[in-house]
Amino acid sequence: MHRSLTARLPLSRYRIDRDHLSRERPHLFDELAADSGTRVIALWRGEVLLADPAENSPADAAAAPALRFLPYSALPADALRIYLGRTLDHEPDLEAGTAVVAVVLDDDAGPELEPDVALWGSPRTLGHRLGDRDAGLVIEALGIANWHATHRFSPRTGNPTESVKGGWVRIDSGDGTELYPRTDAAIIVGITDADDRLVLGSNALWETNRFSLLAGFVEPGESLEAAVVREVFEETGLRIIDPVYVGSQPWPFPASLMLGFRATLDPEHSDELRPDGTEILDLRWFSRDELAASLGDVLLPGRTSIARVIIEDWYGGSLDAP
Repeated sequence: MHRSLTARLPLSRYRIDRDHLSRERPHLFDELAADSGTRVIALWRGEVLLADPAENSPADAAAAPALRFLPYSALPADALRIYLGRTLDHEPDLEAGTAVVAVVLDDDAGPELEPDVALWGSPRTLGHRLGDRDAGLVIEALGIANWHATHRFSPRTGNPTESVKGGWVRIDSGDGTELYPRTDAAIIVGITDADDRLVLGSNALWETNRFSLLAGFVEPGESLEAAVVREVFEETGLRIIDPVYVGSQPWPFPASLMLGFRATLDPEHSDELRPDGTEILDLRWFSRDELAASLGDVLLPGRTSIARVIIEDWYGGSLDAP
């Protein structure tokens, strides 16, 4: 059995009490507005507002990026609000127990709040550099914000919906039906052969020299293990055995939970690679030495991804690549 990698996954870190019971209070946001200690993080076009590094002392000049926490009064009156919970730890910028709200800004409100685009950062590329608290907050906020963006109308009736219960439910304006957030389950798998080589594929949507693990969505009525076997065969023609779960990470780009696996090639079948030609255009087997020697030409998945962690776990250490 492989050990769990979840503790090492950049976007699985978390240091906040989601305080779910408070979502039921009908005047929650009025209460939070009246609390001078409440703080807000801002989202705009899938990015989050960061603290200005110029405000750091010289000793902190090379510090990792951090979220900018705003007073509740900074919220635009009509912006979508999401109650994220309360902090668990005392840190220099926030006391333990601080209530945190996310605000989702429209196209105009973002630049009005902060016109310097360099201070808006993508969690997809910088999530691994954020601290545990900030990584957890922004991934929670982005996941629920993306759900709101796609559920402005009821999928059952077509009626407009409105945000209630601290931003964690949308209600059908016509019949009162409550809609709850959804997450799409997706598997991702590191496959090795009898010589412990790893197979990597290049997706049709990427640069031709970018390679990663194989991944795909879990279909209705399918177990995770069955999804691993099916996706691998569909994309590569390989038959695998013994898929073993190794960890999970939220990936709200826009709405996935990545479930990581390791698996081995079935020795009774060929290791010949057959890219499906639609999603996967190229496939290669790599030994550790071959992968290390290819880093000048081959691009690996970013350090925020679960794919990078699984690859480096197989490799046995950090790979000298961005």
